[in-house]
Amino acid sequence: MKNLKTLTLTAALALGASGPLYAEKLHFIMCGGEIRDADQSVVDAFEAKHDGVSVNIEAIPWGTCQDKSLTLAAAGDPPSVAYMGSRTLRQLANNNLIVPAEISQDTISAYQPGILNTVTVKGTRWGYPRAFSTKALFINCDLAEAAGAECKAPKTWDDMYALAKAINDNTDAAGVGIAGKDFDNTMHQFLNYLYSNGGVVIDPQTGENKLDSSNTRETLAFYKKLVSVAQEGPTAWERSQLKDLYNDGKIGMYIDGPWGRGQHKEGMNEITVPVPAGPNGDNGTILITDSIAVFKGSGHEEFAHELAGMLTTGQSQYALDTEWGLTPIFDYEKLGFDAPYYKGDAYWQVFVNGIGAGGPEPLVEDFKSLQSVFTNMIQGVILDDDTVDNLVTIAGEELDEAL
Repeated sequence: MKNLKTLTLTAALALGASGPLYAEKLHFIMCGGEIRDADQSVVDAFEAKHDGVSVNIEAIPWGTCQDKSLTLAAAGDPPSVAYMGSRTLRQLANNNLIVPAEISQDTISAYQPGILNTVTVKGTRWGYPRAFSTKALFINCDLAEAAGAECKAPKTWDDMYALAKAINDNTDAAGVGIAGKDFDNTMHQFLNYLYSNGGVVIDPQTGENKLDSSNTRETLAFYKKLVSVAQEGPTAWERSQLKDLYNDGKIGMYIDGPWGRGQHKEGMNEITVPVPAGPNGDNGTILITDSIAVFKGSGHEEFAHELAGMLTTGQSQYALDTEWGLTPIFDYEKLGFDAPYYKGDAYWQVFVNGIGAGGPEPLVEDFKSLQSVFTNMIQGVILDDDTVDNLVTIAGEELDEAL
């Protein structure tokens, strides 16, 4: 990318005597390969507000976009802003490639609990949260009832295990789907249980490693218990494949996001309920966000902060949440919305109610190392390679190395 900030005689003449002296072009990398209407409308409004300022949105598939942003920034040619997974923020911040977010106090006070922890490293916020998801437990009621059980929300892990065992023992289906493949959602699935047991991975304010704890040991022991009523060979499965097993009536329940209902078989007799509470927690969930980062050295960070703020507040954020079917990132009533889409909707309330007890996707510099920490621990207990105590101790040591 070149000529992000240009001043030429030709440009000055083209703008006319009353036009701006400078022409600014912001480079906006959009991970996901598409430009959503909610994003484009804000960019249009931003350009209309600033005569002579334009935004070049480059939509890039997830597989390459985050690496491209990092590569450009490291080479001294950073994008102005980028929409990416919040998991990348620590790496970018540690390498001095982005600047802290400038989120207004009104916006801060309207976020759902824990959202800002997903972009915070040692007390500093490095991104503007833009997209948000939580998780819940989907249960096939036909299988539950065929097993002689009542199809209702299990309140505790013991309740969940009892229902899964009934389905496993009295139908042709496994009781529950467990993700154990070498993939990021294996960690995500585990964290839904860990946060429902009051666990912490990394303290977002101090950066301290909290993984080696009794909460983690209890969670891993429960995972080991679930293996006995899960589908065969959990280490070969990731979450999207569990959805297929669920649709085929081969597992009685599994954890997924709010998009799950729309991906299940039409007319399926199911309920969507909170992730059951562990012995030392409440109904929690992993809190995952994508966010907008403002890069250092583009030459127009002030404009970049303004654009990021316009994208992530009020009506613009509400438009994205409703267009994309996301868990609401704000308590929209605090922003003056009288009847937000999730209010009074039992389905959406399941995904909202667990936010307070939830926890963030941990921020480390090397996400693949973090993924390995959890995969090794989870696969270790699934394959019965070591004791729960040793596996958690090792995971804590490996996380120290990844921080």
